[in-house]
Amino acid sequence: MIRSLYTAATGMMAQQTQIDTTSHNISNVNTIGFKKSRAEFADLMYQTMQYAGTPTSATTMSPTGMEVGLGVRPTAITKMFNQGYFKETGNNLDMTIAGNGFFQVQLPDGTTAYTRNGAFKLDGDGNIVNSDGYRLLPEMTIPADATEISIGTDGTVSVLQPGNQEMTQIGQIELAGFVNPAGLHSMGDNLFLETAASGAPNIGNGGTDGFGQIKQSFVEMSNVQLVEEMTDLITGQRAYEANSKAITASDEMLQTVNQLKR
Repeated sequence: MIRSLYTAATGMMAQQTQIDTTSHNISNVNTIGFKKSRAEFADLMYQTMQYAGTPTSATTMSPTGMEVGLGVRPTAITKMFNQGYFKETGNNLDMTIAGNGFFQVQLPDGTTAYTRNGAFKLDGDGNIVNSDGYRLLPEMTIPADATEISIGTDGTVSVLQPGNQEMTQIGQIELAGFVNPAGLHSMGDNLFLETAASGAPNIGNGGTDGFGQIKQSFVEMSNVQLVEEMTDLITGQRAYEANSKAITASDEMLQTVNQLKR
């Protein structure tokens, strides 16, 4: 059987992965705190027909050899954690991290998840929560009579209450950092979970120990560049079509062989 049939099939499957990844990025172009993904590939093993350096005579050898590649395979889909642009919202509970770090939220089962989405809100008890109601860690409660909320660049949360002329500090937002953030497990809803590949989280305050500063009344938008994604989509589609043409050409060659007569 002609090898190119199987080789081109691996190319079509690889380009399908590329297009799937690109489509996911495009669909989240307006998702707050979203980090785009990049598909990565590697060539498959080779069928060696002649090794380089094989003697061709008593005094000469083959300078290159002959190796026929057997296609391509996906090796990784990597999260890219470069900074997205900031959007001012005017909401006192919206936050963004200018630099490295993740906000920490507590899932219903008690697990800590990590996010770059700083669009926080208050629940009925005055706790700071995300859009799914998961509490920001460390937990803190905003007094019901607070007339103003201030969040410092280091994560210090202060409120102004009636009868007071100065703001009162009620809590401290802590950020988490990872040696390998690309190793975090994406669980959806802009949340990530720790894995053995990411390493254990380092906890610290904004603006210290390599963590970015916290900016109040801003959110970080997706880091997806639509022009780049559309370019990747076009090249992926054309590569998919080229591989399908290779299969068609191989099929026509087999048809020619089958029609040979004595």
